[in-house]
Amino acid sequence: MHRIILSIGLMLLLLSCGQQGSNVGKAILYHNGDIVTMEGDSAVYVETLVVRDGKILFAGRKDEALKQAGADHTEVDLQGRFMAPGFIDAHGHAYGAGFQKMAANILPPPDGTVTDIESLITTLKRWYADLGKTGKSPKVIVGFGYDDSQLKEKRHPVADDLDKVSNTLPVILVHQSGHLQALNHVALAAVGIDASTEDPQGGVIRREKDGKTPNGVLEETAGVKVMFKLFSKFDSSMSANMVKAGVQAYKEFGFTTVQEGAATPSMVEAYKDMARAGDLDVDVAAYPVLLASRELMDKQGTSDSYSGHFRIAGIKITQDGSPQGKTAYLSHPYKVPPPGQPKTYRGYPGMPRQSQLDSLVDYAFSKNWQVLMHCNGDAAGDMMIRSVRHASSKLGMADRRPVMIHAQTARYDQLDSMKQLGIIPSFFSMHTFYWGDWHRDETLGQERAFRISPAQTAYRKGLIFTEHHDAPVGLPSSIMILHTAVNRTSRTNSVIGEAEKLTPYQALLSLTRYSAYQYFEEKNKGTLTAGKLADLVILDRNPMKVDPKDIIRINVMETIKEGRTVFKRS
Repeated sequence: MHRIILSIGLMLLLLSCGQQGSNVGKAILYHNGDIVTMEGDSAVYVETLVVRDGKILFAGRKDEALKQAGADHTEVDLQGRFMAPGFIDAHGHAYGAGFQKMAANILPPPDGTVTDIESLITTLKRWYADLGKTGKSPKVIVGFGYDDSQLKEKRHPVADDLDKVSNTLPVILVHQSGHLQALNHVALAAVGIDASTEDPQGGVIRREKDGKTPNGVLEETAGVKVMFKLFSKFDSSMSANMVKAGVQAYKEFGFTTVQEGAATPSMVEAYKDMARAGDLDVDVAAYPVLLASRELMDKQGTSDSYSGHFRIAGIKITQDGSPQGKTAYLSHPYKVPPPGQPKTYRGYPGMPRQSQLDSLVDYAFSKNWQVLMHCNGDAAGDMMIRSVRHASSKLGMADRRPVMIHAQTARYDQLDSMKQLGIIPSFFSMHTFYWGDWHRDETLGQERAFRISPAQTAYRKGLIFTEHHDAPVGLPSSIMILHTAVNRTSRTNSVIGEAEKLTPYQALLSLTRYSAYQYFEEKNKGTLTAGKLADLVILDRNPMKVDPKDIIRINVMETIKEGRTVFKRS
C-alpha cells in the first residue's frame, strides 16, 4: 500500500502561482466601478476605495479619497466592473480540491463528460494513457467525481466494472460527495478488505449477493479510512503540491480566505511547512478532525491569528453522510432506499450514541475550540443541537459560534433552536443544481427537497448563515454558490424551492460579512471598511444588476489579498 500511495505523488504537478504586486508604499485608489461595501442590509456603494500597506485606508467620495491617498498614489480604473470584499470560504477542503485537480476527472456534465459506466471506464483509461505519454505512468489509477445519480445505469461502478480499467493496477474512485469510494479487486486486496472484514462503525462495505464478498463500494468510514491512509502517506512535497493546486483553484474564484475543513495531522504539518516557507498567499484556516487529531489539538490548540497565512481555527466532527449518496441521517425514511435496504431506511449517524457525541462537544467547548459539525440529515442535526445544548448547560453560554455544516434538511424548528444556541448554519445550496432532481424524485421527495438549504427562512428568522461549495464535492466556485442560492434551478431547469431563494445581495452576504463572522474575523474582513484588510475581489459584472439567470456567466477578474494581486484573469 505504501508503494501505491507514493506512486500517486508522481502524478502531482505544481500549478503556477497567480500574479503578485507590492502591498507596501504607495496608496492604490480604485474608482469607476460598482464598489459595494457589504456594510448594510442592502447594497451600499462607494465611489472610490483607497488601499495602503495591505489595509483599506478609505471608502467613499473621490474628492476625499484623493486627499487620503496623497499626491504619490496609483489609480486603478475598474472600467465599470464590480468590486466587493474578498470571498471567504465558509466550508471546503483545499487539500481535496488539489486532489480533485490531479486525479482523473470523472464528473458528470457540465463539469466533466462521464454519463455512464462505459464512458467512466474510457475516461480512466485515457487519463492513464495520457500520463504514460509524459513518462509518468502511475502505479495506481485514481478518479474523482463519479455520481451514480447521473450515470445512465443509476448505480455505483463496482469492482467487476473497474477491473475493465485494469486488473493489474489498483483503481480507486471517489464519489462526487466524497462519502463513498469504488475500488477494483486489486485495490480491495491492497487495502486489506475481504469477505472477513467487518463493517466499521459509521460505515458500510457493500457486498455481493452472498452477503460476504465486498463488491468494491465503500460507504462513509469504510472509505474514509482508505482515503486517510492515502493522504497520510504523502510526503511533504506531495502534500505541498496538493495544497498549491487546491489553493490556486480557490484564488481563481475570488477567495482570499480558504478552509481546510477536515484536516489530518499530516495535512496540518504540510500547511505549517508551507507557511514557514512563505508559500501561502491567502489565509488558510484548518479544522482538524477531532477523532483523528486529539493529540495534535491537545498539543497545539487553536489560534486567533494567522502565522504565514495559516492557523488552526477549530475542530471538525462528521456526524453523518450525504443525501445524494443516501447515507445522511434523516428523521424520516428516504423516498427510495438503497438496494437491499428496507422502506424504513433513514441513513445512519457517524456516532450512534448521543453520549459519545456529547463527550466530544463537551471537550471541545471546555477547550474553547470552535466546532464544525457535518450534519446533512435532520436527525444528525437533532443530535448536534442536543450536544450543543448539553455542553452549554454544563459550561455556560458563551460566544462559541458552532457551525452546522451543510444543514441540508434542517427543519424550521431546528433553525429556531440554532438561533437560541448560537449555532450558525452553513448551507449547501449548490445541491439544488447538482442533485435537485435526484432529491425530489429519489432521496427526499418534493416536500423535503424544496426545503433543502432553507436559507431564506433562516434570513427571515434573523440567523447569521453562510453558503459554501464543499470543494472538492463541487468546484470551489463562488459564482456557482451565488447562482444556485439565487436561482435554485436544477439540471432540468426546475426550481427546487422557490420560497428559499436568496436575493443576490443576501447571497453575497453569505460569502463576505456573514462568513467573516463565522470565522470570528469580522473585525478584519467581510466589509470594505477603513482599517480592515484589503482583501478584495473584482468581477466583470455586478451580480445584483444582471438577470439572475446570467449570474452563472459572471467571471472573477482579479483576486487581491491584503493589497496584493494573487490572481488576475488575462
